[in-house]
Amino acid sequence: MASTRISAQLPPDIDPTKAPIAFGRRALPKLNEEIQSPELLTQQRALMALCDLVHDPEKVYQAIQIGFVENLKNLLLHHDSTVRQKTTEIFCIMAMHNVGRQGLIQKGVIPALAELMDDPVDICRKNAHQVFEMMAKLHEGAADILRAGLIPLLMFKLKSELNEIQELILDTLSNCLRVEASEALSSGAITILKEKLTHSSVTIRSKAAQVLLEIGTHPEGKIVVGEVIPVLVSLLEDTDSEVQASATGALMFATIKPQGRFSALGAEAIPPLLKLVAGETSKARLSAIKTLTMLAELPEGRRKLLDHTDTFQQCLNDPREAVRRAAEIAIRVIKWKPF
Repeated sequence: MASTRISAQLPPDIDPTKAPIAFGRRALPKLNEEIQSPELLTQQRALMALCDLVHDPEKVYQAIQIGFVENLKNLLLHHDSTVRQKTTEIFCIMAMHNVGRQGLIQKGVIPALAELMDDPVDICRKNAHQVFEMMAKLHEGAADILRAGLIPLLMFKLKSELNEIQELILDTLSNCLRVEASEALSSGAITILKEKLTHSSVTIRSKAAQVLLEIGTHPEGKIVVGEVIPVLVSLLEDTDSEVQASATGALMFATIKPQGRFSALGAEAIPPLLKLVAGETSKARLSAIKTLTMLAELPEGRRKLLDHTDTFQQCLNDPREAVRRAAEIAIRVIKWKPF
């Protein structure tokens, strides 16, 4: 897909500076009436005014209390694209506040926003996915997305959406799959994510590897993530450190199972992993050490690593205790000899 940035610019005939804003306690009730007006221009101006007000969490709380959310939900499928755009923008701003996120969950906004995933206007779809991404950061929000059955649809959209939106979808999936991964796995997640691991966008490659990492934390995920081990190994030498770190983390979980270790050895994972351990500023060092430790539990892996204990020895001076401890375990496993 093209990587053109999605514009939030309004049509030239819409002037937000001409939106009259009521003041005081009557501001929100007045706007609540105006967004239900049969006059399109009145609706548009009311929505623009509301966009300004909901930056204040107190106004967000008040808006939820007087029933704004239900009326806004009714506008999500409005025939006018500006109304849909501003409505989704309001939900985005509300989702920035904790009180807003809680209110959107309680009022069932997530299933309603799912109706916009096929919207012909890019900014409307992007706003909807921004809400999903912010909501998924909360356990309750991630659970709500899972309950709404959106994971298969998100996986499907990942195949064809604009790059900006793909990034949001991957972030949403990462948080949701931390809670539950079975629905994604049954929706062909591994095949889709494998393709994204070789995407031209550094950000998409990194985020796809992060989603695979989350899948790998689940028992059923550890087996299927093994299918992409050769691609993950190739990403260990990616030019971007974030991609390297995400790929190493995913590989670490993939090699917990014996078949994953054999696959990683066959894909020649040891040399690039050793480079990551030795790298001075490697973000992937800890995961790389742990992965190599698991590979050292195989006779062939241990044999290949016996000449590289100095690499782990240097990590004993690492400022991070977790790295030092992991290096000690790695050396012990590599040097182990059967009786």
